[in-house]
Amino acid sequence: MSTLTPMEQWKVYEPANICFIITCTCFAWPIVAAVGSGYSGYSTRRNGLASFLPAIFAISAVSVQWWAVGYSIAFSEGTFMGDLKYAFHRGVLAEPVGAIPAILFSQFQMVFCATVCAITVGGFCERGRLLPILPFAVLWATFVYCPLVKMVWGGGYLEGSLDFAGGTPVHICSGASATAISVYLSWPQFRSRKSSVRTPQHLKLHRPHNSMQQLLALVTIWGGWLAFESGTTLELNFKSVFTLYTTNLCAASGSLTWNLFTFYETGKFSLDSTFMGAISGLVLITPSAGFVDMPTAAFFGVIGATICRLALMIKFTKFAARVRWVDNGDTFATHCIGGFAGTLLTGLFARKEVAAYDGTEILGGVIFDKNYGQLWTQCFEALFGFTWAFIGSYLIICLLDCIPGLEVLAKDEDIVSGTDASQMGESLWEPQWAEEVDYHPFGKGALEI
Repeated sequence: MSTLTPMEQWKVYEPANICFIITCTCFAWPIVAAVGSGYSGYSTRRNGLASFLPAIFAISAVSVQWWAVGYSIAFSEGTFMGDLKYAFHRGVLAEPVGAIPAILFSQFQMVFCATVCAITVGGFCERGRLLPILPFAVLWATFVYCPLVKMVWGGGYLEGSLDFAGGTPVHICSGASATAISVYLSWPQFRSRKSSVRTPQHLKLHRPHNSMQQLLALVTIWGGWLAFESGTTLELNFKSVFTLYTTNLCAASGSLTWNLFTFYETGKFSLDSTFMGAISGLVLITPSAGFVDMPTAAFFGVIGATICRLALMIKFTKFAARVRWVDNGDTFATHCIGGFAGTLLTGLFARKEVAAYDGTEILGGVIFDKNYGQLWTQCFEALFGFTWAFIGSYLIICLLDCIPGLEVLAKDEDIVSGTDASQMGESLWEPQWAEEVDYHPFGKGALEI
């Protein structure tokens, strides 16, 4: 433990690095709300607000959880989970983590956790209740996400895998967790199953209901993800600039590819295709942005859009309807399948030369550096991460569904009427009150609140 005061420690840092990571953190934070906006845009209009709110729950619950125990579990000593050395951020002030103070590193990593949680709880959209999301977010961050971060980035069990910014802790984890929620809502085991007013069933497919929300989500996530990837270097250097470029290139390549597929099939372009293609590119480049060259990044965008688009077709099959397969926001198709693809492709295409742009030393991947063992390391990381996240999330939602009042599946009548009206009494699109048309600003109408 340093004997220097925080102010004395603060003076040793390069101001440019501090400003850079603060900027990246602030630009990355809106991704959390943008995820909610994306889910809201995909949902029917009677579920728009209730599909947005879980993302706000995520940033609120995770911010407190991360301060209390999350950071300590993720970044203190341990193999699968850290200890409570840094609980309630004891000793997390101006102590150095790379080129920045620990408190700034913690805040940057907390935004990662909140983003992954926001993607995960999208599994509740249109048929899950809002109340269980709050305890789920806290338990999930504590027992699923933070231990996985420890194993991948904190010198734990999965050390040795190449994961620049979260192929497994971010995308595979969120995709597997959201899938666990969706599977449970389709096939509940406890109070939701025994309830006479709840009937687990498949949801009829529908088109995204609000393109403007999708558009806002697209530009916010795309821009914010550049900050995520670039800030992962934890200092302002050439590699932070390079990863910004490769991330944007991959997203652009994915967006173009998906759109061209759609145009070939329908003769029209689509905002939804633009969105999905860009997201698939961002997912593919996340674990590899600091390890692959620019041509490979462009290639990853094409591969990502192709693979994720094929995975998306699952939900349109008769088999999906029979097994009640619901993939809200296409989280499984993009984040889970895309996360797997990105993690494995990193093992194939990673280059020692690129990793060394900030002094990082790796053995490289299969194609350029003949490191064949790296591919098996990546395979194990992806499979272990999926298994950890799916089982952990499923057990947590099972536990909550056993508690009276925390039934996770909404009532049939609430799903039909929409979760905006049944769980919030507010809406983005429906009139807030039946008498709204008679509102008068000077009190001459009949409206009563």
